[in-house]
Amino acid sequence: MERLKIHKEYPLNATSKSILWSAISTPTGLEGWFADRVQSDDKTVSFFWGKNEHRDAEIIAVRAFSFIRFRWLDDEYEREYFELKMTNNELTNDFVLEVIDFADEDEASDLCELWDSQIETLRRTCGF
Repeated sequence: MERLKIHKEYPLNATSKSILWSAISTPTGLEGWFADRVQSDDKTVSFFWGKNEHRDAEIIAVRAFSFIRFRWLDDEYEREYFELKMTNNELTNDFVLEVIDFADEDEASDLCELWDSQIETLRRTCGF
């Protein structure tokens, strides 16, 4: 099965880079829209959903107020990651959140729907 790189862009009505950066890069921010509970110890981030689901990710790259890249520690594809990147639309001064992730070909549409849903939660939580 071929793996696909998914790249989605979400325009946000956000003009504060600090609020958006906090939402995508801090445990408190990620708890608002990505996971029920998030714990971090510098390079490793633990994500919790519901009572039983838990995954650990390593932060493999970060540039403040630009992007953060995670790699799931239990992922069999060692070169794959998911990335949250914020860019600024100079015309509107709003931010665009870019999401990069990987999926099997037959799971790509499900992954896109999941990200769409998560970003909708981000919009509601942060007022974007």
